[in-house]
Amino acid sequence: MRLWKVGRALTLSFATAVLVAGGVFYGLVVLLDFKEIDTTGKLDAKTLFDLVKLSFGVVAGAGALVALVVAYRRQRVDEAGAHREATRLHTERFSQAVDKLGSDSPAVRLGGVHALAGLADDAPDQSLRQTCIDVLCAYLQLPFTPDPGNDPAHQEEHHRYLALRKVRHTILRLIGDHYRRPKGTHRSWQGCDLDLTGVNIDGNMDFSNAAFSGGKVDFRSAVFSGGKVDFHGATFSGGTVHFGLAKFSGGTVGFLGAVFSGGTVSFRSAVFSGGEVDFHRAKFSGGTVGFLGAVFSGGTVSFRSAVFSGGMVHFHGATFSGGTVHFSLAKFSSGEVHFHGATFSGGTVGFLGATFSGSTVDFDGAMGPAPQGLLAAAGTPRATTVTLPAGW
Repeated sequence: MRLWKVGRALTLSFATAVLVAGGVFYGLVVLLDFKEIDTTGKLDAKTLFDLVKLSFGVVAGAGALVALVVAYRRQRVDEAGAHREATRLHTERFSQAVDKLGSDSPAVRLGGVHALAGLADDAPDQSLRQTCIDVLCAYLQLPFTPDPGNDPAHQEEHHRYLALRKVRHTILRLIGDHYRRPKGTHRSWQGCDLDLTGVNIDGNMDFSNAAFSGGKVDFRSAVFSGGKVDFHGATFSGGTVHFGLAKFSGGTVGFLGAVFSGGTVSFRSAVFSGGEVDFHRAKFSGGTVGFLGAVFSGGTVSFRSAVFSGGMVHFHGATFSGGTVHFSLAKFSSGEVHFHGATFSGGTVGFLGATFSGSTVDFDGAMGPAPQGLLAAAGTPRATTVTLPAGW
């Protein structure tokens, strides 16, 4: 409530209190037959004392109201002052931490990373926390000099590359740690936006059991070129997660047992050209997961034992030209899965042991040979709607 509204309400209350007190006083006078006190009545000591007590009561009530207004205003001023002081201290620490990130020394940069993460944890409001996270993400997006190799002539440059790489990997580790913490608890970043567009993830990144229940998480155009990126047991239940145009060219990206139950997860035009991407036992029970225009040209992408029980999964226009993509033992029990316009031109795509028991699976317009095991799976007695192109 705004201060002027509170002030107006209290002023009206004060005026009402005075009027009521006057009415009581007047009523007492009438009841005691003192309506014409000045000419016919005399006040005895007891009545005078009662009226004085009543007057003091009215004054005391009015004073209490005034004290309440003053105390409330003082509290608001103190709270505003405390917030301003906390923001000022946060800004000072923020400037110092950012200066450290710009240092030539990798060790000093590493200190700046931890300082910013601590500032995000202790930020007095959500906007300041988001600013700290944005700076850490922006650091990951900065271009860096590639590894010159182990040539003795470039040993110093190689060591510096490894040191700065450690700084980047520390940021990735801290991000994963904070997204595993329950939303609303101290040090939790759930619900904050995470912008990792174009980031080169060439080392381990642990998002296991993380919860993406709000905000926007963006891996668009990110390059997964090495190490292990682990989304084991992660929950995607709201908000938006983008992997559009991401390149999976090496290492392992695991979504083992991940739950996609709401929001939107997009792999639009992502390129799977190497390494391994594993959706083993992942559950797609709501929301939308899209692989529109994705290219599967190498490596292995596994949906083994995945459960598609709701929502929509799109492979519209996807190209399966190499490597291995398999849906063996996958269960399609409800919802919709679309391979409309997909191209199967090479590699291995398999549905061995998959079951269709209550969903809509659409291969209309798909080109190339039928994936292994698809026709047998589509012919199961409990299948609802499986649309296959002519010639399959």
